[in-house]
Amino acid sequence: MGVDRVQTDVVILITKLSPCPSVTSVVNRLLKPLAVIFDVDGVLVDSYDAHLRSWLMTAQELGVAYTEDDFIEGFGRTSREIIERSFGISDDEERIRGIDDRKEALYREIVAGDFPAMDGAVQLIDSLTASGFTLAMGSSGPPENLELALERLNRREAFSAVVSGRDVQRGKPDPEVFLLAAARLGVPPERCVVIEDAPAGIQAAQAGGMACVALLSRGRRASDFAVLQPNLVVRSLREMSPRQIQSLLDDD
Repeated sequence: MGVDRVQTDVVILITKLSPCPSVTSVVNRLLKPLAVIFDVDGVLVDSYDAHLRSWLMTAQELGVAYTEDDFIEGFGRTSREIIERSFGISDDEERIRGIDDRKEALYREIVAGDFPAMDGAVQLIDSLTASGFTLAMGSSGPPENLELALERLNRREAFSAVVSGRDVQRGKPDPEVFLLAAARLGVPPERCVVIEDAPAGIQAAQAGGMACVALLSRGRRASDFAVLQPNLVVRSLREMSPRQIQSLLDDD
């Protein structure tokens, strides 16, 4: 008897023993998993102020002109790309790495005292895991920042894969970060939903063949995503539910 036949028989048996829709939904998710890949900054962590302050402090130390508009333009990109584009430094690998490390250390100092978890983040994570979704983080940030988020959200066990900017060669809008997250989860891209707050991240999800949700975090407007046409646009994580997220993939 083939594995698929055995799995089908198990689902039928469990459904008969426990016809509760939530139980059936979880079992189906185990056999045909769905994944949600979260961006971190502006999605799980309300990090706008901390990142802006740390970039401004870094630019001031270097004597480089840098504005909030520059900051917004860099959403979704790796620190290296921001340093090259906004600071004009591209030919000194050691210096770029030093600037990157300094900036991110400043960021972690700022958020360490009062960690700004995004409103509704923990609740959404819990509801998705209870419904059988597989979760991952996919961020352009360094692993130390993701580790801090996992620790302060106190939901480390909920995430089966974590991909940082150090794991990839190309930042968003290239889909590498999300494709790697899906591969580590063992879930095909067409069974993944990405939650992002930056146009570059939405482009990356779409380029990877994934459904996507645009979260209008601070500094974002619906018009920023009008041309990209994500599957869903929300103003708060509290607007989303497992059923709603599953509906984005129901046609697959």
